Amino acid sequence: SLDDTNILIDPGPGSLIRCLSSKPRLDPKDLDGIILTHRHIDHSNDINLMIEAMTDGGFKKKGKIFAPKDALEGEPVIFKYARDMVNEVVELYEGGKYSIKNLEFDTPVKHLHGVETYGINIHGKDITISLITDTKYFDGLENFYKGDILILNVVRLEPRDDILHLSLKDAERIISHNKPKLSILTHFGMTMLKAKPWEIAENLSRKLNLKVVAANDGMVVDVEKYRNK
Repeated sequence: SLDDTNILIDPGPGSLIRCLSSKPRLDPKDLDGIILTHRHIDHSNDINLMIEAMTDGGFKKKGKIFAPKDALEGEPVIFKYARDMVNEVVELYEGGKYSIKNLEFDTPVKHLHGVETYGINIHGKDITISLITDTKYFDGLENFYKGDILILNVVRLEPRDDILHLSLKDAERIISHNKPKLSILTHFGMTMLKAKPWEIAENLSRKLNLKVVAANDGMVVDVEKYRNK
């Protein structure tokens, strides 16, 4: 929720239940749109459910859906009946720029992740929030995501060439280079979870002299603290 605009990014398994059971309760009917960074099931499983919930079962057509082309064609993860429930379905592409209510966002570069995948930069009033979703690190990745708040999907504790995800070493390199006001580590795999990500974030904060936190379920961030004034 930013600048009176409500967006859901990557509604994976349990998204609807999480919304309805959260305190305070998050009403899907308040959503202005949904962004899908890529088609993998841990990111897309509940997207059709959330479209139905956003549109009150399709009785109140509203909102925008943003997704890569391969999430809409071939073996689509967004069903055709659900697309008819929203005002607009927009294909994401490399270098794309988009708008949703009071916000603008862009997808600056295609990620290395096996399927069509894009991170996003969300531009609000006096603040930019960047999300580096799933990808293998590649030269220059950090140059595309220079938000005041930087969210990184960090699956691996140690890098592996055959796994197309960021490692802790990659995250440190990006944070050290960009120096965001706040970095949030999330989307942990088992190696990260076993290493206690909250302790990893604390150690990284001390090492880099920058604010780094590990995400947890139900976490709320007060973005007002990070606006450029």
